[in-house]
Amino acid sequence: MDLFVSQAIRRYVRDSHAEALELLRTLARIPAPSHHEEQRASFIAGWLHAHGARNVRVDDEKNVLCLLMNPRVRREAHHDAQTLAESVKNHTLTMYAAHTDVVFPDTAELPLREDDARMWAPGVGDDTANLVNLLMATKFLLQNPLALDRATRKGNILVVANTCEEGLGNLAGTRNLFEEVGDCVDRYFSFDLYLPQCISVCVGSERYQIDVECTGGHSYHDYGNANAIEEICSIIEDLYRINPPTDVMDGAHTTMNVGKIEGGTTINSIPSHAMAKFEFRSSSRENIEVMRAFFESVIERHRHELLKRDDAGKITVTTLGVRPYANGVDDEALRRMTERSAAIVRRVTGGDPDLRPASTDANVPLSLGIPANTIGTVRGAKLHTRGELIEKESLKEGLEVVLRLMLGD
Repeated sequence: MDLFVSQAIRRYVRDSHAEALELLRTLARIPAPSHHEEQRASFIAGWLHAHGARNVRVDDEKNVLCLLMNPRVRREAHHDAQTLAESVKNHTLTMYAAHTDVVFPDTAELPLREDDARMWAPGVGDDTANLVNLLMATKFLLQNPLALDRATRKGNILVVANTCEEGLGNLAGTRNLFEEVGDCVDRYFSFDLYLPQCISVCVGSERYQIDVECTGGHSYHDYGNANAIEEICSIIEDLYRINPPTDVMDGAHTTMNVGKIEGGTTINSIPSHAMAKFEFRSSSRENIEVMRAFFESVIERHRHELLKRDDAGKITVTTLGVRPYANGVDDEALRRMTERSAAIVRRVTGGDPDLRPASTDANVPLSLGIPANTIGTVRGAKLHTRGELIEKESLKEGLEVVLRLMLGD
């Protein structure tokens, strides 16, 4: 990158910092539980329009889409096109995304506080601050034709504020997007998590709900009847007997978790129903398959044993979500992309990138064979807690990372 462009980036990062913080204050207060991000989507679409974006829309999944085309290209996308696919037909896309949803279910204004150095709010780092850096970088391109020309020389850019990354959102926003335009996308960048994370290996996962139903009864008169809570606890105990596999060669880590249990009604009733939610994760497809086989064997054994004690006993399993793992990605293309991203993170931060695997929206393109990176653009702590915080000065580093990625450092 030439000196003029580097200086322009640093000047914009410095001069826009107060605006970025104010945008973060506004966005971080807007509630956005997964599947209910419409308030943030409306605000973001309006903000982009106000800063000169000509082709902005909100799709059926509440993703906000902003298409940036090379200013030298005379043939503009049709603003009244019925679908995004019609707008980008015969064009190559690089996609830059950050998710709008927050892990917590709040529907009222989210609490926010700050001091001179830090800002606290649920989801302030994951992913609101990363979203702010993406929006501020987009504003720079919208207001600087030379920068937009440079950023889009090899293809158009699709900026996305996507939905449903968290929890049981099951990556619905990104899945929908790739169903519509996946054939046009040659690279994908997700801005998520914290600096200096730079991730190219995705963690796949499977999530299930286990329901146990029994006859139940009175705790004294029907003593000895099958107890649904006892049964669900026995299932959980057996699930935790496995030692999750780890690949010695590539270090693929595998985890599992029972995240929620519930059941029963009163202290003097034998519970007729109990439920548990269970997940397992790994960056290895083979390890996922091992965990699935073990899970299925535990469930089948308990089904058989429960029927011996209760003719009405039943154990059902519902799939809550599957996060895909990488499949068919060109290793060399992904290596080059990741080396470039890591070099930018290293140059801006002065430290080594954190390359450990993670589960993010990038799972979707990687599962489709599309090179993808997830890059953190803010420093923070207490991820997925109501006390999450970010370091305000770190937004400068993060915005510079985003701009250098877009402008081809």
